[in-house]
Amino acid sequence: MALARAIINLHMKSPEFTPPAPGERKNILSEMRNRKMARSPHAYVRGNTAKFYEWLEEKTMRFPSGPAIWICGDCHLGNLGPIANHEGEVDIQIRDLDQAVIGNPAHDLIRLGLSLASVVRGSGLPGVITAQLIEHLMSGYEHAFDESESKPIKNPASIKIAKRKATRRTWKELAIERLELSSPLIPLGKNFWPLSREERAAIEKLFEQKTITHLATSLNVMDDNSVIKLLDAAYWQKGCSSLGNLRYAVLLYIKNGASDQKTFCLMDIKEATFPVAPKQVSQLIPREHADRVVTAARHLSPYLGERMAAARLLDTSVFLRELLPQDMKIEVDSLTEDEAKKLARYLAAIVGRAHLRQMDVSTKKLWFRELQKNRFKTLNAPSWLWTSIVHLITNHEGQYLEHCRKYSVGKNEHN
Repeated sequence: MALARAIINLHMKSPEFTPPAPGERKNILSEMRNRKMARSPHAYVRGNTAKFYEWLEEKTMRFPSGPAIWICGDCHLGNLGPIANHEGEVDIQIRDLDQAVIGNPAHDLIRLGLSLASVVRGSGLPGVITAQLIEHLMSGYEHAFDESESKPIKNPASIKIAKRKATRRTWKELAIERLELSSPLIPLGKNFWPLSREERAAIEKLFEQKTITHLATSLNVMDDNSVIKLLDAAYWQKGCSSLGNLRYAVLLYIKNGASDQKTFCLMDIKEATFPVAPKQVSQLIPREHADRVVTAARHLSPYLGERMAAARLLDTSVFLRELLPQDMKIEVDSLTEDEAKKLARYLAAIVGRAHLRQMDVSTKKLWFRELQKNRFKTLNAPSWLWTSIVHLITNHEGQYLEHCRKYSVGKNEHN
């Protein structure tokens, strides 16, 4: 992982990339985002949440409203993965809540199905596998309803690999062993860019707040009298759909006031923006976007939610979390027929558990009953799920090719 290498190899600078000054970021980030989205149909799906909801709201689309609960809002494959809690325990949960709202759980199901179907299409698998994938998606989601189920869903190979890597990752320990410099720095280069004076001053002021320093000390088992020193900070070029929003990496030094124990931690600061995912009518959610994201995380992904805090930086709503080596996304470039079905069932069960822990018994029964309606005779899944995904795949593939054409033209004009 780039972050692991960055912390362990402090002071190293990439000879391949000169980081831009703060005033030059906008155009570079826009080009990066367009390039990432041109890599594959699945990358285009991941980076185009706004279009997803625009097409989903077309009059021809029909799906149930579902119970009003917190949903991920951008429930694609890359937004699920291993997450560690403050005790180091690892679980597969939703790992990105930027778009989270009190909304329609059907949106998460459709978004996850579209993401998986895009990977299947990119893997060159026959169309019948996409149909079977949707059946396994529903099977996994419905599995979450059965609280008496004694036989858990088996981990697919990709999940086993991700969990194994997450559990073994120890870059934080290595960093602590090697950070014996008087003033360690985050290495500037392709991933980390220099700050303006205004940004640096604002971040320093942010970490003077007790609510923020408490987050760092509590996760590192330090007392509230610990000394916290901001060693370095940098703009972090990361993500796809969020490229262009504020994102910072902050390196802290912490010394326990009672025992003189010393440690380092790396904090992630991310801008919280207005969600494009539609919220259920008449549902109240926090007006401050960072509060919305943190509240959603505590409902949907407890391991992540307990490690987050909301704040304001440069008059912008942001949320913070300490980065742990166990936090990973599930990286899947291609799938076999068997792995596609297993992964769909497993991930849908994860999403189902996140949804259902928010519902009372009667709401669960009503939602389960709704999911059993409108089934095809030849497909064991709701017709609205299948037709929604087919419609969205058609739109996305056409728009993906158009995006690639425009990106290629723009690139040639600059060369």
